[in-house]
Amino acid sequence: MDRRGFLASAAALSLSPRVSFSQGRPTRLRLAAARQSLVGAAHPPTEVWAYNGTVPGPALRYVQGERLRIEVENALDVETTVHWHGIRLPNAMDGVPHLTQPPIAAKGGRFVYEFQLPDAGTFWYHPHFGSPEQVGRGLYGALIVEERNPPPVDRDLVWVLSDWRLDRQAAISGDFASAMDASHAGRIGNTVTVNGAVVDSFAVRAGERLRLRLINASSARIYGLSFEGHAPRIIALDGHAVEPHWDGRVVLGPGMRADLLLDCAAKPGSAHRVIDGFYRQRAYELLKLQYGGEKPLREAFMPFARLPPNPVPVPALSGAQRHRIVFGGGMMGAMPAQSQHRGLFWTVNGVAVPEHHHQHSPILTLRRGQSYVLELVNDTAWHHPIHLHGHAFRAGAAGAWGDSILLDPNSRAEIAFVADNPGDWMLHCHVLEHQATGMMAVVRVA
Repeated sequence: MDRRGFLASAAALSLSPRVSFSQGRPTRLRLAAARQSLVGAAHPPTEVWAYNGTVPGPALRYVQGERLRIEVENALDVETTVHWHGIRLPNAMDGVPHLTQPPIAAKGGRFVYEFQLPDAGTFWYHPHFGSPEQVGRGLYGALIVEERNPPPVDRDLVWVLSDWRLDRQAAISGDFASAMDASHAGRIGNTVTVNGAVVDSFAVRAGERLRLRLINASSARIYGLSFEGHAPRIIALDGHAVEPHWDGRVVLGPGMRADLLLDCAAKPGSAHRVIDGFYRQRAYELLKLQYGGEKPLREAFMPFARLPPNPVPVPALSGAQRHRIVFGGGMMGAMPAQSQHRGLFWTVNGVAVPEHHHQHSPILTLRRGQSYVLELVNDTAWHHPIHLHGHAFRAGAAGAWGDSILLDPNSRAEIAFVADNPGDWMLHCHVLEHQATGMMAVVRVA
């Protein structure tokens, strides 16, 4: 399809202080069908499902410690919920149908979500009911929780990355129940958008400093972004501070987020590609960083200090209890027999759990306040971004905090955390087609 871009708003001329988001912040999310131009004027608008009429939905911005209160109205013909991805919240507010709440009824159902925001960072919201289709049709949005004293930058920006499977008329393909997708890598689309549109270029000014918040809202696509001529620093992963670093690219599985500090140090008038090269034989240009002709805003950049940590309890590894969880199945693996488990292609510890997982017993029952180490084993030929609700964990003995970890094919990793949040919590692959066809489980903190 032809690419049609847009230019971002003009660069700010000074480093921005913290602002108040309370005025003008949405207090209601309404789910309904809408039409949006995803690929530009050369093609018809696409019929989508949207929060408040746009894809992505409105960016909800708060300050750490504030209380979120959102009334959700469902005008769609299907039931839904809203999951607040990455937030350590009360179990009743987690948005998992039948497990933590009844589904929000179709054609007018309402539900009020209300909870404190203990952690600063980049989070997002999306349905947890019929997720492959509802997210695949556009139901997602950014939830940004500012630090109480955020670092000074010229612009604080969000790029919500998503992909779509469109036909030549820019209509969404309805094959959400494809067994081929579900048993392989998931539903990978043919059109990638940034903030709901195919983008040719993104305007920057020489000498400006950007905080770029990346959210992977795709059902299955993994991104591996490199920035030609630039060396941004990763300053947070899944909302949690990390030592600023750059290894040549940032890799995001579905559901994962990263905050980048991007110093625009190239020459005025120059252009530099942002390349998604995660799939080696299918690298493509996501967009160009297009420098304006203005003189540089500054010639040198101040050093950047690490972001403050969030108040997450640190696991005591010496006394931690250990458990092993094996993710199996899929094509080229030990897929469940379809004669007995029709439509289920994946397993957790040998068990294939259908999407109505509340009917099954928890895979683990953990004691509140106890430290745990989970060995996660990927015994399949496919990538799996494993996501734990309601908690933040540390990857490895002293790795980065997060709520998701991307498991390579036939690999294993360890996560450590304190089971400090009581309730029944989902542990699942965030390739949504894998989640819906067996790769999910419930962990109980009692």
